[in-house]
Amino acid sequence: MPRRGKWMHVVAGVVAGVTIGMFLKLCLRSSSRTNIEACPEAAGLLVDSDPLALIGLQPNETVQNSNRTLVFVGVMTAEQYLTTRARAVYETWSQDLPGRIAFFSSEVSRAPGLPLVPLRNVDDSYPPQKKSFLMLLYMYEKYGDKFEWYMRADDDVYVRGDKLEEFLRSVDSRKPQFIGQAGRGTNQERDILALDYNENFCMGGPGVLISRETLRRVAPHVKYCLKHLYSTHEDVELGRCVAKFAGVSCTWSYDMQTILHHNGSGNLAYTGRLKKREVHRAITLHPVKDHRQMYRIHSYFKNFRVQEIRERSLELHRDIATALQQLGVPDDKVTDYMLSGDVPLFPAKVGEPGYLGNNKILGAPIDINRYRPKYIDDIVPFDFISKSIYSAAHSNPKRRIEGPLKEALDDVIREVMEIINAPSRQRGRVIDFNELLYGYTRLQPLHGADHILDLLLKYRRYRGRKMTAAVRRHAYLQQSFTGMEIRELPMGEPPPFEDPIILENIEPIKIDPLDYEDFDESNQQPNSFLDFSKLNVRGALESGLLKLQNLPKVLKWSDDYEEYPVYGRMINFILPLSGRQETFGRFMKNYEEVVLKTNEAVTLIVVLYLDTKNAMDYKNAETLINYYIDQYRKEIKLVQMGSDTFSRGAALTEGLKLCESDDLVFFIDVDMMFNFDSLRRIRINTVKYNQVYFPIVFSEFNTEVVNGEDFNKFKNEKLVIDSDLGVDDIVRTEREMINLKYSKEVSDERGYFRVYGFGILSIFKCDFERVGGFDLTIKGWGLEDVQLFETLIKSNLTVFRMADNSLVHIFHSVDCDKNLEKSQFIMCLGTKASTYGGERHMTYYMLNHPEVLWPEEEKGAS
Repeated sequence: MPRRGKWMHVVAGVVAGVTIGMFLKLCLRSSSRTNIEACPEAAGLLVDSDPLALIGLQPNETVQNSNRTLVFVGVMTAEQYLTTRARAVYETWSQDLPGRIAFFSSEVSRAPGLPLVPLRNVDDSYPPQKKSFLMLLYMYEKYGDKFEWYMRADDDVYVRGDKLEEFLRSVDSRKPQFIGQAGRGTNQERDILALDYNENFCMGGPGVLISRETLRRVAPHVKYCLKHLYSTHEDVELGRCVAKFAGVSCTWSYDMQTILHHNGSGNLAYTGRLKKREVHRAITLHPVKDHRQMYRIHSYFKNFRVQEIRERSLELHRDIATALQQLGVPDDKVTDYMLSGDVPLFPAKVGEPGYLGNNKILGAPIDINRYRPKYIDDIVPFDFISKSIYSAAHSNPKRRIEGPLKEALDDVIREVMEIINAPSRQRGRVIDFNELLYGYTRLQPLHGADHILDLLLKYRRYRGRKMTAAVRRHAYLQQSFTGMEIRELPMGEPPPFEDPIILENIEPIKIDPLDYEDFDESNQQPNSFLDFSKLNVRGALESGLLKLQNLPKVLKWSDDYEEYPVYGRMINFILPLSGRQETFGRFMKNYEEVVLKTNEAVTLIVVLYLDTKNAMDYKNAETLINYYIDQYRKEIKLVQMGSDTFSRGAALTEGLKLCESDDLVFFIDVDMMFNFDSLRRIRINTVKYNQVYFPIVFSEFNTEVVNGEDFNKFKNEKLVIDSDLGVDDIVRTEREMINLKYSKEVSDERGYFRVYGFGILSIFKCDFERVGGFDLTIKGWGLEDVQLFETLIKSNLTVFRMADNSLVHIFHSVDCDKNLEKSQFIMCLGTKASTYGGERHMTYYMLNHPEVLWPEEEKGAS
């Protein structure tokens, strides 16, 4: 009995050991990961055992009763890409498919939240021949009668669902079809691929489409094809298998290179400009190696789709307006018009969800003369476009075509060509755009943009009698504006931390010395400037000016209408200063009346440098600051930099060290004048974690020029001065009087808005630090604010820009140091000229002083 018990213990131990060993082998199987992960407790739940539930397909859904059974897409991926490429595919274009999607990977792959199929006995080795064939077999066995089409795709391809649906519904899925970009390999590979002269294959990268009939013929022979491989190329062997058992080869069609588009740039594919004809015409884009670009491309096509829907909405509104006009319905009765059966034509009214817009505005017919000015001053003149742009209303009559206008014209021409070529396939011809010979354009803010374009086109007929000819056509175009949309900015959790790769890959800023805006001598240091063509300013305008804040909701904290403390939020002014004692005294007087006397929630941090040319200014600035502290018992912080070399970026960075992470900071210059409106806009337009505010400030011209007789009248002409002082009987509060005192008349005669200035900024310190702050390696003259602006444009923060007439840059003379580098000196002279006076002032001066235009020595020479 004891001997039997001993052997039973041994047998039980062996059985237990084998069982535990098998369990550990399955649960701790090594994978492509560098470390071994424990077997999940709910491993059986990570992959749904029901294939229909895995892809969200209902048992009663068929190709006859569902719009989401047109195509099933199988995406081949690998374990290392599940959280990047596969996740990006699932969160972007897969949501717009007219069907379903599943991801196929190795046996050990797990990805909660993804419709993932870990194929049995398959690893992630390359080439993925076994993975590809077994994916087809899985499609056939689980979904063979559920879809019309099946697509084999990689995880680095982007698919446009709407265009895919349009294409597939034009092809008969009941016949054996094998659609893709046909290939035969290079000359060196053809012997290795073992292809006959009439054989081809569908290249796998851009995607392969298989009809249900083709899958039915091929899938039962998958194992045979796997045992009879002639090469290591997965797509070649798939094509060989389809040709053998389905009797069809890949489509011999040149158009497949266009609609299933492969970009040969490798990792750089689709990382640049997307507004290209090949991108717009394509159904699939391959390869998208960086998964972050997948989101960018998806956002681009979503915006493009919004544009198409808006255009369709305008067309429907015009049809409604035309129909009601024919029925004799007055314009003021359209909104409440009832269809037969007492069904309202427009069920949702203004302010209600689903409001379709004002039909009187949106239904207005296309007409170049839609806008009819009542007075001569209201006429909006056309600008003439050729190689340059010529404008009667611009201070520079002839100039290069700005980036935003050039892009707008490219969009217009692209849409025109799409309209022209819409019926081209049926007619056997195609018309290509060659060049814009000339054109006229104007913008009327309330109605839209008008274009008259002379286009040189190339006509090609490829059916019947083939021919090619050059054609000129005039296009009369109008872009109508739809209604204004207001979007509330979020004020919740912060977005993800900035990807360091984005911040590290900022290209160096190159500045054209002929562009000279915004050189400021406020500290014998010129402020930075920027050219539209150098930075993505258009992106800033699109993401900033077009995203208006829903102020009424933002200012409410809860349902009981308690006021959200936006207007009382503390602002931390940071002011770099070197010398400029008189100007600093003027600034402090402004600060005293707007902030100190009224108890505004504003603090001031002065970063003080020693100006060796005016050494006493250093001590005087300290004395003045101490005076205001003693007078009002309010803190004004002083950072003493001593004789350190002045650097605006370094000064602002030092000032920020005195602020907390959640503080709102405002970078300001000593020449700026501000009032209560400025503070209100800073608080409203700066949203932590989401938005920064770059106000476009108004810069004054030289007061001697603005008020000088030589610049405002002809010689011997009497200068008429308006004696109306504008005195009114309106009773104003003290706050309103201070606001008026620190406001300036804004007009073209008195100054200009510094569109290219980026030194004045409102931002939360945490956002400033998250994007990396200033580049303190930049030495000498400025540019750190331009670099910061570029960084913010590329970040996930919205850059909001607005012409702010409450922020005024008071004029001061600009002295250009001849010791500056040549490019800096040229820019300094240019800025000095731009701040001198307006166009009218310069015209009067030139007419009063012809010797400036025609010097005596030149007259003698002629």
